[in-house]
Formats: sequence, structure tokens, C-alpha cells
Amino acid sequence: MDLKEISDGKLYGLNDMAKVCADHCRGCSACCYGRGDTITMDPLDVHHLKEGLGRNFQQLMEHGITLGVAEGVIRPSIMMTEEENARCVFLDGQGRCGIHAFRPGLCRIFPLGRVYEEAGIKYILLTGECVRENRTKEKVRRWIDVPDVQAYEKFLTAWHGFMKEVRKTVVESGDDSFIKNLNMYVLQKFYVEDPEGDFYQDFYRRLEEAGKILQR
Repeated sequence: MDLKEISDGKLYGLNDMAKVCADHCRGCSACCYGRGDTITMDPLDVHHLKEGLGRNFQQLMEHGITLGVAEGVIRPSIMMTEEENARCVFLDGQGRCGIHAFRPGLCRIFPLGRVYEEAGIKYILLTGECVRENRTKEKVRRWIDVPDVQAYEKFLTAWHGFMKEVRKTVVESGDDSFIKNLNMYVLQKFYVEDPEGDFYQDFYRRLEEAGKILQR
């Protein structure tokens, strides 16, 4: 895909300024409607949702997240309501985000998108996504607003690489039983189970174990 078709054509780093901010979205929740299953969640997103809401994975499945399949791989995503003009289930009656402090990464960076390169993660400013006009510039690092952003980007890169390997394994396998078991393993290992101690340290431990599974 040509990035110029979906963005302003520029690549932004953490210390670059981008036109992302419009009065901190006050009075607007347009991006919380009609998203289908596109707000996919990584393990850290789900971990934050568990902690922030005090729910386990099964409870989130009842109200909060849903499971979909893309390229043969199961992916959790934010649940939308069932009415015609579907909205995020965490949007409150005043049109404000009920999980803003621990919202998923894709919500956190919007209207930016991520590009994974060998040298690391870059960001693009999506066009035609945010309806707000007269947006002002904000430093990308400040807009993302996560503690220890280097550790966060390292995690994202590792997870992105792992999921690429999972998709490759699914495509090359052709064994429905193996694909189902692999998906259930990834779901259980990275989403259902709670980390022991520090999230990042435990994530890399689990990632090493899962890598051995893929090599078999």
C-alpha cells in the first residue's frame, strides 16, 4: 500500500511534531463509532483492561472484547454495540471514553498509525480518519503518553514479529487441527493468563516459550 494514499506521506519519530490534537477531543467521539473489529488488541492492551476494570479475560469476553479471525489467526478486539450505528461499548452516555486512562494502543495513537521498519517503529498521520479540523501539533512521544515508551515500542516490535511468524505458520501448515491448537495456545498464553510480576519480563519469557512451539 502506498502510504500517500492513507496518510500525509511523512514518517514521524517520537520526537517529531504532528497535527494530532484538537482540544484533546473535547465534545467529539466520532472515532468511537463504526469501527467493527478493527480496534485489535495486543497482550498489553488486554492486561491494562483487566487491571483497569478489575475483570478477568472471561469477564471481558462477556462485555468488553470480542474475538475475530484474520488470516487464520484469532485476534481480540474492542467490542462494539449491536445497533446500526455501532459504537464502542466503553463510550459513556456523555460520549466520553470510560477507559481513557488504560485505552488500547490503537486508540491511544489515533489519528496516527504505526509502520514497522527494521530500524524500529515510525508513525504516519492518517488522512480522512479524524473529523476534527484545525488540529494543532503535538510531539508524538507526548501524544502516545505511555511510561517508558522505549520499552513499549520494543514490546510492540517483538509482538509484531511474533504474529508475523504465527500467520506464516498458519498459512504454511494447512492442518486445521494444528491451526486451532496454535490459536488456542496463543490466546491462552498471552491473553488469558495473567503475567507473573513485571509484564514485560514475563512477556519475553512467554515469547521464548512460544517461539519453541513454532519451531517444532
